[in-house]
Amino acid sequence: MIITIIGIGLIGGSLALSLKQNNYASWVLGVDQNPVHGERAVELGIVDEVVSFDEGIAKADVVIIAVPVNAIVQILPRVLDRVDRQIVIDVGSTKESIVNSVLRHAKRGRFVATHPMAGTEYSGPEAAISDLFTGKCTVLVDKENSDEDALSEIQRLYQSLSMNIVYHQSHEHDIHTAYISHISHISSFALALTVLEKEKNEKRIFELAGGGFSSTVRLAKSSPDTWVPIFEQNRDYVLDVLDEHINTISQFRTLLIKKDFESFYKLIQQANQIRRIVK
Repeated sequence: MIITIIGIGLIGGSLALSLKQNNYASWVLGVDQNPVHGERAVELGIVDEVVSFDEGIAKADVVIIAVPVNAIVQILPRVLDRVDRQIVIDVGSTKESIVNSVLRHAKRGRFVATHPMAGTEYSGPEAAISDLFTGKCTVLVDKENSDEDALSEIQRLYQSLSMNIVYHQSHEHDIHTAYISHISHISSFALALTVLEKEKNEKRIFELAGGGFSSTVRLAKSSPDTWVPIFEQNRDYVLDVLDEHINTISQFRTLLIKKDFESFYKLIQQANQIRRIVK
């Protein structure tokens, strides 16, 4: 099985490492517009060879598009223009815009829209981790639009990574990720900006920063190259969630102003119910 990874960053690089180590892939080709990334990926053993866009597609059994979501919309039709027997997947965090970009493409059946729900706040080939996907969830989207053999093979690919597979429609996926992923990043970015603004006047503020603060702002280290396109493509759903989030924060603020700590207590008790979902 020859795999071509277009975009050798955290997700693409981690897939390459994992699929080589579990023997799903016999050879991994890398395609990246940044030559430094390509060279580094070869040095780190992430890919076996860096090739051109056309060569990578022609030689592959499976093509994995692992670039920012705005670039996926541009690249995916070009990839499908060049495929015959090959199977193509993307790993983007949004789905509706991506699947709509090839909805009427003649080779639409060779494409399986996917979103492996895993990641870190780091980027680039150095961020690749071989066990990033183990035990995590991956979403296969609009599976009825993919050829049966393509869907079956991609199920096998993700099963080889020990991932749990679920199936969504594209709009459902985008609504759910707005709640569980995209709003978390906005909150983390906002908190980091708030603290950095305060730190200008109080230089010793970070002396008190412990594990709780670090985990809360961890996502604020994430690349804007990755996340601005996600917010752009999922704008309407993210706005919906953000409005709800702002209303909840305003509720806490009002209770503090009123010194209504009994109601504050009850809100925290309600929040504790998240334990039923997140262990």
